[in-house]
Parts: sequence; structure tokens; C-alpha cells
Amino acid sequence: MPGEGRTQSDTTPLLGKHKQQHHPIIRFHSSPSACSHSISSPLFLEMAAAISSSPTSRRFVFLGIDVGTGSARAGLFDEQGKLLGYASSPIQIWKEGDCIEQSSTDIWHAVCSAVKSACSHAKVEGEEVKGIGFAATCSLVAVDADGSPVTVSWSGDSRRNIIVWMDHRAVKQAEKINSCNSPVLQYCGGSVSPEMQPPKLLWVKENLQESWSMAFRWMDLSDWLSYRATGDDTRSLCTTVCKWTYLGHAHMQQMNERDSRDMEACGWDDDFWEEIGLGDLIEGHHAKIGRSVAFPGHALGSGLTPAAAKARNFELGLVAGTPVGTSLIDAHAGGVGVMESLHEKEDDNEAICRRMVLVCGTSTCHMAVSRDKLFIPGVWGPFWSAMIPEYWLTEGGQSATGALLDYIIENHVASPRLANRAASQKTSVFVLLNNMLESMMREMQSPFIAALTEDTHVLPDFHGNRSPVADPKAKGVVFGLSLDPSEQQLARLYLATVQGIAYGTRHIVEHCNANGHKIDTLLACGGLSKNPLFIQEHADIIGCPIILPRESESVLLGAAILGAVAAKKYICLKEAMKALSAAGQAIHPSTDPRVKKYHDAKYRIFRELYEQQLSQRSIMAQALA
Repeated sequence: MPGEGRTQSDTTPLLGKHKQQHHPIIRFHSSPSACSHSISSPLFLEMAAAISSSPTSRRFVFLGIDVGTGSARAGLFDEQGKLLGYASSPIQIWKEGDCIEQSSTDIWHAVCSAVKSACSHAKVEGEEVKGIGFAATCSLVAVDADGSPVTVSWSGDSRRNIIVWMDHRAVKQAEKINSCNSPVLQYCGGSVSPEMQPPKLLWVKENLQESWSMAFRWMDLSDWLSYRATGDDTRSLCTTVCKWTYLGHAHMQQMNERDSRDMEACGWDDDFWEEIGLGDLIEGHHAKIGRSVAFPGHALGSGLTPAAAKARNFELGLVAGTPVGTSLIDAHAGGVGVMESLHEKEDDNEAICRRMVLVCGTSTCHMAVSRDKLFIPGVWGPFWSAMIPEYWLTEGGQSATGALLDYIIENHVASPRLANRAASQKTSVFVLLNNMLESMMREMQSPFIAALTEDTHVLPDFHGNRSPVADPKAKGVVFGLSLDPSEQQLARLYLATVQGIAYGTRHIVEHCNANGHKIDTLLACGGLSKNPLFIQEHADIIGCPIILPRESESVLLGAAILGAVAAKKYICLKEAMKALSAAGQAIHPSTDPRVKKYHDAKYRIFRELYEQQLSQRSIMAQALA
């Protein structure tokens, strides 16, 4: 862990040397199929080879920037939505129990490093970049009146001014807020999650009073990035509606996307903030949490500021005044990047309402839109204009998917041997496990791969259940363990975990359809979508075709689409989505009736595992009463 010295302010041009060095990883693409369908984890993606495209003269290029949990990434796309090249740079993270923190200064350095490298190696000149969009995790950033970091950490370390999205320190605060039964809660599935911002804000006020007094702005990370680039602190309807209880539909009658402008924030429920003990955030027309909001892709301020461009000219070579679009949460950017990735474009405005996007990374988000607002218990939303302007968004989710697979694999006794072999073969652990399962199926004469887990069942709620039961206290379950330390046993456990995650998605889809949705097609993006076993198991278990996008970097494309809209290349976000996205491979469910019968049986056990947990929780609570 780095030393305790204070780093430069987030407002300081990035011209000097810094303790934290960011070594970007660069990618190039020359064909739609490049790297689109490889078996991969996020780690394997970082190791994968890439193909360079030859430069062309004076293109219109759109830059998408995505800050995930572990890295900042930059991608450059042409007017057809094809990826010209991208680079990533790691970011620091501190984990201490339920507290997970990051640094906005460190993140900005990583963004600059990634953009510089992507532009340099894709041979894109600054003048060619016509629009910029930001996406990021829904982490909470605290800065003072000068834009300098304000600590949110017990340690007092001023660098640690971000509470990361997956931080669960505010479980008790979430319970307190939910006990108020405010009307705003019906727009987030009936209850707030500790991953949302009001519980985190309440935690800071109750535990770090000095930081609470010092903070001048509380911002979602993606909003902070666009603010850092433009000086405009207009907030996105995506972040405020999804994570702050802002009622976006307050603007339904006064504004549409094509007449977009900065809108006075009239969707805050002041009674809610007073009731939960955060009434001081109402002061100054909600200055600390957002006085104005805008649709995703709305052009902010005067674009890239001269001050930001000065730092960028040294680092990146971009131009002051380049349009910057209002931001999206990273998962929602993935939804924008993939929702229109169809083999045949449909003009029917209702067709998009039959699709669900799975953004599969560290966690998985499940995005579906509708023309009418649908209240679904345990599922976040309905959120008006939070992803696609003028549509209602339903957002399901699983808090740990990629993170869970990593945990299961890395904590098995056979993992070091497997990792060493993967490194020596220059491949990933996931490739080895998938190949091992194929061999096991043949050797054991199993009717299909999925049948290898008939005695192993996983409830994947290792980081609570985000939806549809909305239980942050839920625990993971592995049923069917033995003393077998072999790699084959690890392969079975890995497969059972993939299946458990897919059963969780089936639960979400069924629950949404039972409450008004008509989802019949899934689209997937993110690191886990590169793993064919993961996608095929989902198709078989849910019974829906799954479409993969032409471009594997859908979150970056979604961010770049924001830049294209801000640059006025397209009249609205939906038109930009249709123009810049395209379908890749389609994966269909197995037609073998035995596969369906098998998964129906395992799904029944999956549902029972949670019911048993509730019963056991009650038994132990009575014993300790």
C-alpha cells in the first residue's frame, strides 16, 4: 500500500511525476470478429493479443472512457461504431472489511494515461476526436470547494475520497432509510440498497463529521469525471435517478430529449432527505448533490475546458472545446452500446421493450426498458430516462458474478497448479477449465456438460442478493462438497457456480415478466460474455437466445455514443445507438429436452436453497433472542 503522503489536487494539471505510475495495456481492432468470441475472463482479456488497424486520414472519431472497479479504459470508435483501438490503466483500491475505497486523483491519472496511449497507438490525432463520453461505476466521490479530495475513510487518508459501489458499510443506514417507507422508495424496487448513495451519505454524516462538513460536492463517479473535464457539474439523469432517488419523471411534461438543455433539478423529494436525517443536503437548491440535471449525451458546458485541455495536450493531444456528453453509469453505458445490436434493425419502438441486456463483469446488471412504468418488487426502478431518454428503465442485478467466479477458483487448493499451467501455456484459467469439462463429459459419458454438476449446487449470493429478493444479508451456499482436491473437482465447482449465476438471472427474468415485461431476447456484453460456457449455460437455463455485439467493448462504445450525441452527429441517443451498434454471434438454447428437464430440476433446488436459508436464519435468531 502506498505511503500516507497527500497527493496533488484533482484540479492540478497532470504535468509532473507521480508516485503512482500507470502502465497502459493497449488494444487494436481491424475486423468485427477480432477478440469478439474468445473464451476469457477480464484478466485474460488484458493478456489477449490484438490486431492493429491502419490509420486513415482525418476521420470523425468518438472517444469513450470507462472507469471500472479495477481499471480506467479508453476506446476510440469510427463513424460506423468500429473500435479503432483502446488502452487500459490500473487503478488503486483499498479494501478493509466492508469498506472499499478509491482515489479520484489516482483515477484521473489513469484516465489520462489510458487516453494518451489509445490515441497514440491507434494513430488518432486530437483534432479527429469529435466527441467524448464518460462511464463509470456508481461510486460516491467527495470533494471540497477547491475540487480537492475529502476523505471518506476511517484511516483519514485524504486520497481515499471515493466509497466504491460494492462497499457495504452502510447496511444499517439502508435499513434505517427503508423503515421510513418514503414514497420515493417505490421507484427503486421498494427499498434502497447499501450500494446506493443515500445510505453511504448517511454513514459519512454519522461517522465522519469533519469530512461531512468539508465536502462541497457529493458526486457519482461518472458525473465527477465529466465535471473534471468540463467544469460543468450538471448531473446525469442516469446517476441521480438510479442511485440518488431523484424522480426523473418530474421532467416528463416539460422536456424531451431533442430539446435537451440543462434542466433545473425539480425531482428531489425534500421530505425524503429531511426524514432520513440529511436535510442539510437540500440547502442551496441541492448544490451539494445537484442543482441541474440532463439527459445522457447532452453536451456539457463549452466542452473540454482549456485547463483540462492543457493537461491533456501534454498527455493526450485533445482539443479544448471538444464536446463532452452527460455521463452514464458503466453498466448503463453497456446497455446503450448493445441494446440495438441486432442482425436486423427494427423500426418498431416497442421491439426494444422485449429485450434485456446483461452487462456481465465483476457484477452483472440486467437492463430492460418499457414505455409504461412497471413497479416490480425487489427490482430497481422504474427509472425514467435513466438509460434511454423517454423510456422507463428496469434494473435487476447480481452483486458478485465475475468476482464470485474469481473467488471460487482462487480459493480452491488446485488453483495454484491450474494458474501456473495457464501461465505457461499463455492462456487463461477459464480456457483450461472449459476444456477440462469437455474432456470430463467424454470420459464419464455424461449426456451433456451441465450434467456434471448433478450433485453440486451453488446459491451465488456471496455478496447479498440485489434482486429480485433484495436481501443484502443473503449468504452464498455451496452444496455437495467433498474432500476431493483435484482440478476436476474445481472444474465441477466452477461449472456449478456459472449455473448458479444463470439461475439467478432466470429468477430475475421470470420475475420481471410476471410483473409486466415481455422479455424474449437477451443481449450480453462485458468480460464474462467472452466465455462461451457462461453464455451457453445462460441460454440453456433461461431458454432465450443471447445476442453478442459485433464490438466486444460495449461499455466503451456506449460512452463513445454519448460523445457522438454531444457532438450533434445524431439527433438523439436512440438514433446514435442504431447507427453505431451491430450484432455479432447469436447463441441459442439447446434443443435437447433432457437439458431443459435437468435445469428445471436444478433451478427448483436453487430456489429452495434461499428459502432454507431464511428458515435457518429465523431458527438462529430465536435461539439468540
